[in-house]
Amino acid sequence: MEKLVIEGGHCLEGSVNISGAKNAAVAILPASIMASKGVCNLENIPDISDVNCILSIMRDLGATVKRDNDRVIIDNETINTTDACSEDVRQMRASYYLIGALLGRFKKARVEMPGGCSIGVRPIDQHIKGFEALGANVRIEHGAVVAEAERLIGTNIYFDVVSVGATINVMLAATLAEGRTILENAAKEPHVVDVANFLNSMGANIRGAGTDVIKIKGVEALSGCDYSVIPDQIEAGTYMIATAACGGRVTIENIIPKHLESITAKLEEMGVKVIEDGDSITVESDGNLKGVNVKTLPYPGFPTDLQQPMTVLLSIAEGISIVNESIWESRFKHVDELKKMGASIKVENTLAVIEGVKKLGGAKVIATDLRAGAAMIVAGLVADGVTEITHLYHIDRGYPNIELKFNSLGARIRREKN
Repeated sequence: MEKLVIEGGHCLEGSVNISGAKNAAVAILPASIMASKGVCNLENIPDISDVNCILSIMRDLGATVKRDNDRVIIDNETINTTDACSEDVRQMRASYYLIGALLGRFKKARVEMPGGCSIGVRPIDQHIKGFEALGANVRIEHGAVVAEAERLIGTNIYFDVVSVGATINVMLAATLAEGRTILENAAKEPHVVDVANFLNSMGANIRGAGTDVIKIKGVEALSGCDYSVIPDQIEAGTYMIATAACGGRVTIENIIPKHLESITAKLEEMGVKVIEDGDSITVESDGNLKGVNVKTLPYPGFPTDLQQPMTVLLSIAEGISIVNESIWESRFKHVDELKKMGASIKVENTLAVIEGVKKLGGAKVIATDLRAGAAMIVAGLVADGVTEITHLYHIDRGYPNIELKFNSLGARIRREKN
């Protein structure tokens, strides 16, 4: 078991390059399964454990996969099974995209119920509703989702709640359905748009991604293509928040500033200077921070995946701040770890009331989930003394080379055997 050891109290200076988006990559890789001919040449694929897990699953399905740094080449003509029931499938949430991809191409799929971080109830009822509306028979059998259809027929589908996973998954299946499908109350996140753009690059006919109505005209087949995944807005936001907390000046490169507008707005409200310049953002902070209120919302609102690092920032800001977590009901598990470091936070249901303190102190803490792990790193960077973080497998799911990137900015982080 490994741990991160962080010597806190250092300003951050320099520039950092953002990797490809985790949430886009773990959907685009399964989506490539739908190419029945040709090779998918994918670039800007982050080197994280969730991506490596998906690639392992695809090899198990029979795909030919080659990787060279952030480039992945996949030939899906060799897929020989629609049964995805390995330990890798059970380990990650995004494995449910295999259902839509396999159902779309082969009209059948058997996929183990997905895993992932424990941050609240995350049912797949909207996924199933969509598949059934397209004409599939879906059942849960021995812990696996089994979906089968003689034909998939386009239809109108209204999602009861805004769900990124359901929007992408049903979009995958509908791409190869007969006729036209309209998805209403669809999620608008950047990675939804990225998946739609990737499918269109393979020959799909999808319009409206990025709005709450997506129109899909089914096509007969998809072919391989060249495609580059968008930058990771959550990784970028994490470095923005860390710079605001530690003080200093950091340029965050290879980003799409529009994807970060909600984070930029909150940081500026707190007294942080944010300068946009093409595909980069520079964050300047003198450490004098004002408390603000934050409510997580679907895109373009403040992302739930940055709530936990933001909580750390607010814990050292002047005054009282309130965080309203409106997406997941169990996403304050990191608060108990922050209290070990001296934070003053009270949680009641989905609200956290934060009274800013002058300093956090180093402590031994755990990463309770992926984004909580990022929050603990930010806390360790800003704290007096030494912080030790365990359960690093959570962090490695979504942040490539995180200690190396922070160290290049002047942080002092090392990975050790625990």
